[in-house]
Amino acid sequence: MKFEIGDKVTVLHSNEDGEVIDIINDKMVMVEVRGVKFPAYTDQLDFPYFKQFSQQKSIPAKKPKTYIDQVPKERIVVTGAKHPPGVWLMFLPKFETDEFGDDIVDLLKVHLINGTGISYGFHYKVNYAGETGFDLKNELLINQDFYVHDIPFDHLNDNPTFACEFTLLNADKSKAEYYETSLKLKAQQLFKKIEEIKLKGEPHFSYKLFDTYPARQEQEKMDISALSAAGYKVYEASKARQHLPPARSVIDLHIEKITDDWKRLSNFEMLTLQLKEFEKYYELAVAHHQSSVIFIHGVGTGKLRDEIHEQLRLKKEVKYFVNQYHPSYGYGATEVFLQY
Repeated sequence: MKFEIGDKVTVLHSNEDGEVIDIINDKMVMVEVRGVKFPAYTDQLDFPYFKQFSQQKSIPAKKPKTYIDQVPKERIVVTGAKHPPGVWLMFLPKFETDEFGDDIVDLLKVHLINGTGISYGFHYKVNYAGETGFDLKNELLINQDFYVHDIPFDHLNDNPTFACEFTLLNADKSKAEYYETSLKLKAQQLFKKIEEIKLKGEPHFSYKLFDTYPARQEQEKMDISALSAAGYKVYEASKARQHLPPARSVIDLHIEKITDDWKRLSNFEMLTLQLKEFEKYYELAVAHHQSSVIFIHGVGTGKLRDEIHEQLRLKKEVKYFVNQYHPSYGYGATEVFLQY
């Protein structure tokens, strides 16, 4: 099923209505549901009118009586108005009773807790093996408990990384422009935490992200008059981009395009040169604020492609990248889409 930007859709697994805001590739789109943006496979989405026509209107059946001894015990969460000092990432397990009568965790509800006297803007991401599984930008006010999202319990086997970037809502020249922090949790650690709170009868467990928002680091001013006098070219930082080498929208990384002496090089030396060329033109694309760039790596054994993809997963400017059939390059090129 094909979707276009602006289509109203229904998320099948949660039955929530949302809107397509971006096309990632032929199998994935970016969806926004109640202000939350996340990637979704097209086979996980449907048009809402299918749901409307498929729902049968009928007189609801009379509910059977439920006796008090049949009502499952609910774990009650008690929260106070005052939070502990610092900013925390809190996990609230939702328990279900299986057919054997045992309490098992179905999912984790994730909250950001602000126990400081400062309000923040935040950018929160959950990454699985370098790929973003959830992305949210919002505000965390003073003494606020902010519900972020749910994580299915089986996703914890992928050892997710929770990354947050905080900024001040009220600018303060004495404070840092932003503060980044991340938390990588292994499945074994989470299982242990859950067992601990079950034994203690506690409703949740938390990890502190930071105590206080950091102060701005003063940068030492360098006296560049001696450099200018010695004949070096000195540029203002605001005008540095115009003095950079030009960027390219398509970069051919075939070794014969990089050096004429490639025949005497070992495979390792050729790969090293190709990756340096990739890094050079990636940095130029970012410096010139390009929206996208194509790297031609060829098909071959796939070693160069895999190395490039591994590096792209670690670069914060990468919105997403695709290695799909292109009429000019076949499957031998990767297109990278950038965000700033």
